[in-house]
Amino acid sequence: TKITLLLFFMFSGSSSEIILTQSPGSQSVVPRQTVSITCRSSTSVSSWLHWYLQKPGQAPKLLIYSASTLTGIAERFTGCGSHSDFTLTIRDVQAEDAAVYYCQSKHYINSQALNWKADV
Repeated sequence: TKITLLLFFMFSGSSSEIILTQSPGSQSVVPRQTVSITCRSSTSVSSWLHWYLQKPGQAPKLLIYSASTLTGIAERFTGCGSHSDFTLTIRDVQAEDAAVYYCQSKHYINSQALNWKADV
């Protein structure tokens, strides 16, 4: 049995002031691989960029705030970037990482989902 992760784009969050764009649109990864999600802001937000994850039936959980500060989560998660380009990296991807991932700046949100896909 081969198990892979499917990373796919959920929706684009925007406003007249700020547009947040996440990429790639889709990406398949195998367990233990490294996943990177990029979030780009249409204007500079300094380091005012935060990352959340949300699992089915649960409230969103803050992963990283101010671009790179961890919130007690596994050190497999890292955030970097400033001004308008930011990256969330998940090393050694595991099954429990399946969730919707959001980047958020001020009041504007964008998201991607990390789901399991089983290929038998």
